[in-house]
Amino acid sequence: MDTEWWRWIWLAVTAIFGIGEIFTAGFFMLPFAVGAVVAFVLALLDVEPTIVMVVFLGVSILTLIAFQLLVRRGDQRQYPVGANRFAGRHVLVLERIDRVAGTGRVRLDTETWRATTDGDPIEEGIEVRVVEMRGTRLVVARED
Repeated sequence: MDTEWWRWIWLAVTAIFGIGEIFTAGFFMLPFAVGAVVAFVLALLDVEPTIVMVVFLGVSILTLIAFQLLVRRGDQRQYPVGANRFAGRHVLVLERIDRVAGTGRVRLDTETWRATTDGDPIEEGIEVRVVEMRGTRLVVARED
């Protein structure tokens, strides 16, 4: 096939992957669009079509790996918001926390919160750690 056709083919592949990326989530087609752009440039320079195809695949795979690494790095930095902002904090038990009776109060900074536990009852005066928030109650556990 004439190299002139390859230029148009790579331009069309670039457009297809680029437009496809707009309508999909997760940056899946973008690496292939980047590979197709590189392949298009190589086709403009009259590089052998076999070499262009290998470069397209290589650039696409490397770009996909790079995007995945960037996304994973971004996922590691999760800032606590909403109810999750209390997880991991230490609180002081003000009133005995009993899972069965459903009673208990803790002090978090300057506020008093209702609390529960999934383990054994916790006596007042003990410092515990907030595990999660269920509804309007803090779920706490002892530091072992």
